[in-house]
Amino acid sequence: MRTLLIGLAVSVGVYIAVISALYLAGRRSAAREVATLLPNLLMLFKGLIRDPRVPPGSKLLLVFGAAWVASPIDLIPEFIPVLGPLDDAIVAALILRHLLRTAGSDVVTEHWQGDPATLARLLRLFEPKAARRNPRSG
Repeated sequence: MRTLLIGLAVSVGVYIAVISALYLAGRRSAAREVATLLPNLLMLFKGLIRDPRVPPGSKLLLVFGAAWVASPIDLIPEFIPVLGPLDDAIVAALILRHLLRTAGSDVVTEHWQGDPATLARLLRLFEPKAARRNPRSG
């Protein structure tokens, strides 16, 4: 139990340090996005779990993802700069990609409680290649 609490404390400390560093570097909007991303993802997953339009298999992935993101136990320890939060981000991104394919972007957008610009950036990551515009083909 003590190890779990230490892991949680380190995770929170690193999270706060990253947000503080962004804020002090003058990147206030980026700091705000980082500060609210995990809580917003957890709230998104919670809302989607309760939504009847989300297939049962996807709901199981959402439960797994919420537990993964909330857990202080990680494949890559949080205190390792840059790589620490990477496993949480990858798991959340893969689940979000799956949900966009099974439930649709309208359902995901309905449950997003954070900044719409943040969700728009996340959704752009998962657009099919054919839907992306090539600036050179104009």
